[in-house]
Amino acid sequence: MAKINAGVAMVKVLEAWGIDHIYGIPGGSFNSTMDALYHERESIKYIQVRHEEAGALAAAADAKLTGKVGAVFGSAGPGASHLINGLYDAQMDHVPLLALLGQVASTAMNYDAFQELNENPMFADVSVYNRTVMTPESLPHVIDEAIKAAYQQKGVAVVTIPVDFGFTEIEEQDITTAKNHKTGVLLPDEADIQAALPLIEAAKRPVLYVGQGVRGGFDAVKSFSEHFSMPIAAAVLAKGIIPDLYENFLGFAARVATKPANEALAEADLIVFVGSDFPFGRSFFNPEAKFIQVDIDAAKFGRRHHADYSILGDAATTLRRWAELGEKRPADDWLRANQANIRNWHAWRKSFYHDESTPLRAEPVFKEVNRIAEKDAVYVADVGNVTLNAIRHLEMNGEQRFTTSGWFATMGNGVPGGIAAQLTFPDKQIFTFSGDGGFAMQMQDIITQVKYKLPVINVVFSNNAFGFIEAEQEDTEQQKFGVFLEGADFGKVGEALGADGFTITEYSQLEPAFTAAKASNRPVVIDIKIKDERPLPVEALELEPEKFSKEQIQTFKEKYHVHDMPTLRELLN
Repeated sequence: MAKINAGVAMVKVLEAWGIDHIYGIPGGSFNSTMDALYHERESIKYIQVRHEEAGALAAAADAKLTGKVGAVFGSAGPGASHLINGLYDAQMDHVPLLALLGQVASTAMNYDAFQELNENPMFADVSVYNRTVMTPESLPHVIDEAIKAAYQQKGVAVVTIPVDFGFTEIEEQDITTAKNHKTGVLLPDEADIQAALPLIEAAKRPVLYVGQGVRGGFDAVKSFSEHFSMPIAAAVLAKGIIPDLYENFLGFAARVATKPANEALAEADLIVFVGSDFPFGRSFFNPEAKFIQVDIDAAKFGRRHHADYSILGDAATTLRRWAELGEKRPADDWLRANQANIRNWHAWRKSFYHDESTPLRAEPVFKEVNRIAEKDAVYVADVGNVTLNAIRHLEMNGEQRFTTSGWFATMGNGVPGGIAAQLTFPDKQIFTFSGDGGFAMQMQDIITQVKYKLPVINVVFSNNAFGFIEAEQEDTEQQKFGVFLEGADFGKVGEALGADGFTITEYSQLEPAFTAAKASNRPVVIDIKIKDERPLPVEALELEPEKFSKEQIQTFKEKYHVHDMPTLRELLN
């Protein structure tokens, strides 16, 4: 029987599963796999990052944007341990990721060798599959099993590889099961759909709340919403599924949120909760509302709100079937009030588009992004106030894509996510949005964008503060401490790293910079000096006369520049 290098056999398994690039930094304990990647370089592109954490965050973004398994590696010891942040990002957002870990030679293991680390315990919590390869012959088999587990359980598969195994010759054989991999739709039970329908038809103030489970199914969401005259709210990770300016779409709930969505969910008498595991439901949903939950994972039923009915199955299929079966509900005061509420919201936020004050507000920046954005652009948002502003002000059209670090909410995911997006979609326009705190964590990998000629537009919002945490300290009435940052000129940093760099301090500089960024064929860093001013806290509005005095309401409106934006209750009266 023919022989093959074990490392090459392993890489061919990656190829069979459709992995076409992998991130990492070489190390002595990973040299056999590096040699295999060299021999298979025409099939799998090695992407050299400047920090393993950036590679892991990029691999997670690959999976979020495509649904395909992302791939990253780290050498024994420090290289492996640097991966952990990105792996938790993948785990908590439930996407498939393969992490290859280097290890000292099998003959040196358990001898306290240089950089030897017992890696299995460290990665036990973050992984759905965690194995150390025991023989060269089993190396391709273990990798195949790992990828299957990552897909099946939507999580992180970790494989530790003693360096000597990859150099060993083994018998060549067809190991991979990639050709047998299947995905499918779990169809809902017709009886469950029928049982929940009377609740939908009887509701007076219903809201449809959707998550990532409806991805690709806007037609079903739209037909359901219009058939039952039901306004829609969404999870942040579902940003982009529904066009932001669709008249029935109220935006997002909780703190990274919009006023109309929070108000509707607090007043709703029925919430149809579809394809989401939104963690703040108990705080922002009306606890007295009836609740219908649709998901492909039965473990989620009743987790966020008591569930009156649950439907196990595909979200879009369920919504379409309800629209087919249910009696059409005419538009009423509830729908019209919510539509007016979201119109007022959009008018209010756009009223700042031409605000020329310095430091700048965020709204004029997003006006420029929306102006130059192509119809299939991809957006990657870092974590903090920048996420909040992105979900409020990006006017996505339903064809564009958006991702961030959702449940793990790790700062520093912006720049790596941009690398992943541009590699995955080389012909699309890619934006990243970072605060100055998050950008500083991963700005070294602008070099990676430069090295691989990735024309990502990186927008940095510099307010010299961890603004999101500053607001939390304000809410708990503690002394603001540890949240203020030393400023830097990140436009010049971008230039020093080989990108086109712009530093914006005045309104008049915005349009030329973004026009130049759109025309550039190189990475761009646009550093915009903005106010350290808290965005409107829609999670803690002080606008309702039933709850607050005239003086409290006026103070709140003045502090957050609220105008021409009545509450939902006022619109209903």
